Amino acid sequence: MPPFALLHRAGADHVDVLTGDVVTVSALADIPLHPGRQTLAVVPYRQITERGFACVDDHAPLECLVVTQRRAADPAEFPAAPVRLTGGAFDVSDREYAETVETVLREEIGRGEGANFVIHRVFTAAVDGDPLAAARAAFGALLAAEQGAYWTFLVHTGTRTLVGASPERHVSVDDGLTMMNPISGTLRHGADDPRAALLSFLRDEKEIEELYMVLDEELKMMAAVAEHGGQVIGPFLKRMSHLTHTEYLLAGRGDQDVRDVLRETMFAPTVTGSPIENACRVIARHEHRGRGYYAGVLALLGHDERGRQTLDAPILIRTAEISPDGTLRVPVGATLVRHSTAAGEVAETHTKAAGVLSALGAVRATPRPAAPLVEDEQVRAALAARNDELSRFWLDQRTPGALEVAALSGRSAVIVDAEDTFTAMLAHQLRALGLAVTVVPWHTPGPLTADLVVAGPGPGDPSSRTDPKMAFLRGLVGGLLGAGKPLFAVCLGHQILAAELGLSLRRRDAPYQGLARDIDLFGTPRRVGFYSSFTAHAPADRLACAYGLLDVARDPADGAVHAIRGARFAGVQFHAESVLSRDGVTVLGDLLPPLLTDVVSRSHTG
Repeated sequence: MPPFALLHRAGADHVDVLTGDVVTVSALADIPLHPGRQTLAVVPYRQITERGFACVDDHAPLECLVVTQRRAADPAEFPAAPVRLTGGAFDVSDREYAETVETVLREEIGRGEGANFVIHRVFTAAVDGDPLAAARAAFGALLAAEQGAYWTFLVHTGTRTLVGASPERHVSVDDGLTMMNPISGTLRHGADDPRAALLSFLRDEKEIEELYMVLDEELKMMAAVAEHGGQVIGPFLKRMSHLTHTEYLLAGRGDQDVRDVLRETMFAPTVTGSPIENACRVIARHEHRGRGYYAGVLALLGHDERGRQTLDAPILIRTAEISPDGTLRVPVGATLVRHSTAAGEVAETHTKAAGVLSALGAVRATPRPAAPLVEDEQVRAALAARNDELSRFWLDQRTPGALEVAALSGRSAVIVDAEDTFTAMLAHQLRALGLAVTVVPWHTPGPLTADLVVAGPGPGDPSSRTDPKMAFLRGLVGGLLGAGKPLFAVCLGHQILAAELGLSLRRRDAPYQGLARDIDLFGTPRRVGFYSSFTAHAPADRLACAYGLLDVARDPADGAVHAIRGARFAGVQFHAESVLSRDGVTVLGDLLPPLLTDVVSRSHTG
């Protein structure tokens, strides 16, 4: 059968039938993008290596259908039909998967390696009869039964067949507008009282924090591809046949080549974790095998009527891969956060597989549930309440110059990225305050000649004596302190700064990953967001150190340090740039100007 694709996109009343020629390329930059022609790229997870990130390389090819013909078809042309499977089981047992969940919670999240991680498993079976006929039948069933899908699709390249119903837009570009769609939190249908179950879900702390964390992580990506970062819209409910999720939309203007947009956004935190670079290391450590196309994307690239590049790319989840010999693979994953339980994440993988498996006949289809009560007043209020304590910097449109601080205007800052692209979000906030900002990686920083150096955040144990990143940060911070040059430090950078000032570091009993707290910041109440498993401790609010007097904002209960400041330096354990930090921009506007004045004067209390 020649290569083809069937695509039904959200809101469309037809199915796009695409035919053409398949070419295999090695890199995203090589995806064909010809005026007047579309290309459908099937992007495997292994392309993450283009960003220099860790990956168990299974050599899955990047295949591109260069479209030569396209027609619109009536969905009725694709009826559902029975599909017979032989066998069927997950490649990793429930017990093994539960053990992996517990290990990741204890050894990765618990030790500061990140806020959340997605670990996958694969349902495998054999298709009886013609594999392509089975895929067509499954496409018809998904088209008829699945709800809320961003794309329902069947792609046949000649060497593989993918069929699925993905709920999640990864990234799109249209009319100069770049959009992303973080989705997280999962409500399984079937409760006796759907309204009560939905309200409980919307108020569940674990589900709320899980969505906030992927929102932050995708804002990091938007900060890299949109001129002023992304504006947050939502939250909304995303209803599927077996599940309801919560979601946000992110939107921002940009003019990058769409292939560069794809590269900078590989891959969604909802299928990897955060921070993304270390999440890839964690995935490789615990999965021990390649992911194939799971967590990759389909990407339809082209041009609009004005010749501008376009992109529409759903995430490859809720997808079955059928090989020419009839082998069926349905990969699914669960997002592990500090509140996760092994039993809960095992159950989530079964539920996520159910939509595709029911279409294939591997599990019994369940009746379509009642509507998700989106018009219910309490449901709307519970959704709206999720934004009450978030940063308005990311939720509201901003007038250029509205946040500029006179003492920062015209000055420069360089942020040293310690493998957490929160730095891209921080750069947007500092620019809004008036600074000219560059971001450099810790391993190739170059000359740091700006007015202000920011020691940025990143994963890892700040007390490590074998990690080259920690050694570099200690040298950077120590050198700036010794020279009396302005220094601001965030999260990991703050921990290094605190240690250089003589404070002790400890691992928290419970990780502060994706946690918003109201704190006393040098006498002023502030709400800020934490992503940390380590913290500095101090015995008092004011201390003498080798670099003068040190002000400390700390938790009165245990002495955990929230922030420090001295004559030419300041550090914060939290992330002012996070969407969780309601008062983040205000904090930066207060802490940074004194660092750049020739004569520092500050009234101390205590």
